[in-house]
Amino acid sequence: MSAIDELRAVFAAGLYHYTLHAVRRTTVRRISRQEIEQAVIVGEIIEQYPHDKYGPSCLILGFTSAGRPLHVQCSLPPDVKIITAYEPDPNEWLDNRVRR
Repeated sequence: MSAIDELRAVFAAGLYHYTLHAVRRTTVRRISRQEIEQAVIVGEIIEQYPHDKYGPSCLILGFTSAGRPLHVQCSLPPDVKIITAYEPDPNEWLDNRVRR
């Protein structure tokens, strides 16, 4: 099973947690739990961070059911934590997938 498939299963089952940073950032950015789940379940891994402070993590690009693009950074299984989530800034991202 690929990393994204494992993450989709974890998110579909609701078996993930938020870091305090993620709680603060998603509140300020008005990103709901439902939107994060939607984005991850249809998303793709666009960057990997094998040496992140929370353990290996990745950046997922996904879209909500309303079409809102989101980047969700989360740690990889078995202990999946949302590290942060945000709407990609077009000045920093090309097609929401590649850093400028």
